[in-house]
Amino acid sequence: MSNVNIKRAVENIRTNTTVYTPVVEMIVNGIQAIDEAGRRDGKVLARVQRCTQPELDDSLPEVIGFDIEDNGIGFTDAHRKSFDTLYTDIKIEEGGKGFGRFTGLKYFEDLHVKSVYRDGDSFKLRSFSMGKEHEIIVREKVAAVDGTDTGSTVTLAMLKGGRGFDKKLLTIARNLVERLLPYFITQDYVCPDIVLCEQDGSGAIRLNDFVNNELSAVIREIGVERKTFTLKARETDEDFLVRVFKLYSPGKQKSRISLVAHKREVAGSAIHKYIPEFEDEFFEKDRNGEIDRERNYIVKAYVFSPYLDRNVSLERGGFEFQMESDLTLGIGQTQIEHDTALIARETMGADITFRQQRKKERVQTYVDEEAPWHKTILEKLDLTSMPYKPTNEEIEARLQKEKFAQEVTIRKEVAKLLTEPSLEKVKDSVKEIVSKVSDTSKNDLIHYIALRRTILDIFGKSLNLDESGAYSSEGVVHDIIFPRKGDSDATPFHDHNLWIVDERLNFTTWVSSDVPLDGKNADRPDLLVYNKRVLFRGDNEASNPITIFEFKKPQRDDFVNPSSHEDPVQQIVRYVNNIRDGKYRTPEGRKMLVAENTPFYGYIVCDLTAKVETWLEREKNFTPMPDRLGWFHWMGNINLYVEVMSWDKVLKDAKMRNQIFFQKLGI
Repeated sequence: MSNVNIKRAVENIRTNTTVYTPVVEMIVNGIQAIDEAGRRDGKVLARVQRCTQPELDDSLPEVIGFDIEDNGIGFTDAHRKSFDTLYTDIKIEEGGKGFGRFTGLKYFEDLHVKSVYRDGDSFKLRSFSMGKEHEIIVREKVAAVDGTDTGSTVTLAMLKGGRGFDKKLLTIARNLVERLLPYFITQDYVCPDIVLCEQDGSGAIRLNDFVNNELSAVIREIGVERKTFTLKARETDEDFLVRVFKLYSPGKQKSRISLVAHKREVAGSAIHKYIPEFEDEFFEKDRNGEIDRERNYIVKAYVFSPYLDRNVSLERGGFEFQMESDLTLGIGQTQIEHDTALIARETMGADITFRQQRKKERVQTYVDEEAPWHKTILEKLDLTSMPYKPTNEEIEARLQKEKFAQEVTIRKEVAKLLTEPSLEKVKDSVKEIVSKVSDTSKNDLIHYIALRRTILDIFGKSLNLDESGAYSSEGVVHDIIFPRKGDSDATPFHDHNLWIVDERLNFTTWVSSDVPLDGKNADRPDLLVYNKRVLFRGDNEASNPITIFEFKKPQRDDFVNPSSHEDPVQQIVRYVNNIRDGKYRTPEGRKMLVAENTPFYGYIVCDLTAKVETWLEREKNFTPMPDRLGWFHWMGNINLYVEVMSWDKVLKDAKMRNQIFFQKLGI
């Protein structure tokens, strides 16, 4: 009589078991019973129980249980005692843990046993159910029976809610074969017949045939040159054997590594976790070397080792060693799977090499077309761990990670180099490190130039008519060049595009964009710039040139009307006079220092319509530039040079200044 907290034992079963686990356990128990009986005509028959309520769509009813029959030795008194013991060791030589039957109650409501066994010269029938509270065996009955053969039937009844089996017998059969495959392929071992069928015996599928006969087209072993590898445990070396198979028509399955203990699949991982090119299925080729789309398959690598046999968990849902490096046992699951994946990669050599080359071309195309600044990084980048079909985001993230790693390495090398008493003794290292620094700087420069190309494309589009036939407002084009309501303190150098107008504007001390010069609700230029950023060093010098911009909406020319209050030339003159009169201050609140010779530059960007050109020539006395895309005028009395440029000229000149860089980069 047992006294076990069965409910707690079932609740503590690890979550990485599945609904197939108890079915496999009962089939294996049947195999072991046949082996113990020494029968050559051994057979395990798994009958599927289906729900009696028909489906609304006339599909196959749900699978709710199994009857697993064998013609093995039966439940003798010794086996009955073993079943009634929590951690029995009766099958320890076969790898039995004495716990597998408890997985039946994890997934099914009931587990029933009916068995005929030999008792001396007679036969007896033993029947019982598995308890759910403290007694493992309940409702037991034993009676003499007229019989000529032994065997057992284990019923797994009423699948618990929230779980489900595949409906088709063939799919169930494939799942069972994959988990039981080691029994079919173990050398010098003849596996009993294992048959799956409906409750009435129809639709019988012999699982052995998936490997041996007419169903061998479904599972086929691949010849492997290197079948073993060795890993160092704490006290000894452990050997591992790998056998690789093709599984045809895999559905949604992925190529996988399966760790085997005592001929049973226990745990594993997808191979693409280690080699991304295994993520997609493979295809056989026909006689002409063309891909046969009807013959698709995945790869499954089974791993065998005494190390796995010794360390399998009670419920066979995992192992006692850790996933990563195990400090106690010395070898973790990841180490085993990594070396197994390498053997699988050798087995599929040509296919994997082809896929890796495609991945490399995919990354190269991205760098050539989208991110040329990464070219030097790509030359040294190992793409092995990158996903097989990476997105642009995944490629960029990997390249950025590599760039950061290279920069960290360079900083460490430079720091070490600077501790040397003399660079003469390490001149080779100096040359190498300087070369690395140069490559990193080139990457950043290429990136910046590529961004300029993108900005010019956006800027050009903003000057075109939109879908409604209207032009972008001056606010849109203004924000492309420099965000409004901001200054250089709020807008860093790398966030504005003043270079579109004039490269010198990259080197300015202070830029006020559409903000009142005196901080109040007063007149505001679109842009007011202090020049000589490189030389200025914070001194508010009177000789420091001041540049003022005014932007007008493309194709707008109403500002030249006599009634307009938005005459850009007069606006600039007014700003200059106010600055010269000391009415405005710097962002720090200091007076803007100007002298009689302080140079002022005014730039007006607008579309040069015929109306605007007439206005500039006849009313403002401006002189046209040679290309007729701009006009200029010098006002010597206030030291102001004013230039009116068309949006087309701004775009054209910006492209011309940068075109040589774009050509060199091929963008």
